[in-house]
Amino acid sequence: MSQPAFILVRPQMGENIGGAARAMWNFGLDRMRLVSPRDGWPNPRAVALASGAGRLLDTAGHFDSVADAIGDCTHVYATTARVRGLTKPVMTPEQAMAEARAVTAAGGKVGLMFGPERAGLENEDVARAHAIVTVPVNPEFFSLNLAQCVLLLAYEWRRQSAAPVEAPDIERAQAIEVEKLADHFDQRLTDAGFFFPPTKAPGMRLAMRNMLSRLALTRADVQIFHGMLRQLTRQQPSNENQRSDP
Repeated sequence: MSQPAFILVRPQMGENIGGAARAMWNFGLDRMRLVSPRDGWPNPRAVALASGAGRLLDTAGHFDSVADAIGDCTHVYATTARVRGLTKPVMTPEQAMAEARAVTAAGGKVGLMFGPERAGLENEDVARAHAIVTVPVNPEFFSLNLAQCVLLLAYEWRRQSAAPVEAPDIERAQAIEVEKLADHFDQRLTDAGFFFPPTKAPGMRLAMRNMLSRLALTRADVQIFHGMLRQLTRQQPSNENQRSDP
């Protein structure tokens, strides 16, 4: 499946470009495009912050305008904390990346635009986008660092692209085995005088059995509990036998 292009529009600091590259490469994404970086390009500070993701900077596209950077994209998403006065779909990162995956699966090309650190994308930039992507952040402090914003969308893209994790092959305990374990606990705890006072004993026993059934025990877990109970209630050697000879 084709990746989206991460388009950094007029980024101001090389450090943030490097941080964005690192965030992208954490999730296996390597298509970066730069539009008129403030401090020129290439930028040694970007390389320093990119750490092992310097390869993204080596192959990053360099464009003079947003129009050029998104020229081959069929769907463009503008990231902004403010919805602006433009009539466009407003999506969360999850919604946007779900749609972007469908677009790329159908052969389209996706561009994700990120604005400069100080004020974000301008209305002229957002007007070129298909939809707005915004994150439900604190309204009293809504400014995200450029690399943080890139990380959010890169993570969401990878999360939706990843194959589901297969559940481990484990052997769950049967209900009868959990029942016998509860009986074992009941016996040992009764011998130890745990269920006291007698008026509360039924409720305590019910809570114990409910807890055991809620744990989703494996057969191995059940055997470990049985072994622990047997070991704890074994006859302890007397103090006389524990003494060493003078």
